Amino acid sequence: MAFVITSPCKDEKAAECLEVCPVDCIEEGEDMFHIDPEVCIECGACEAACPVEAIYMEDEVPEEENEYVQLNRKFFEAG
Repeated sequence: MAFVITSPCKDEKAAECLEVCPVDCIEEGEDMFHIDPEVCIECGACEAACPVEAIYMEDEVPEEENEYVQLNRKFFEAG
């Protein structure tokens, strides 16, 4: 399981999460950041640093944000 970035990040891209990630698993997409689930070590540094509270553990993503779990997976499948 990994962290997932949700809608508050869309068009925000504050990037504090990038600065604190110890394994560089966060990549910039067209309109938001994405966390590579294969690289994420679940340390929580990104979640704590996010100024818009957009980052959740995959199993804690609010129901109305579930589409971002799939969007994140697709981002890395395509890459």
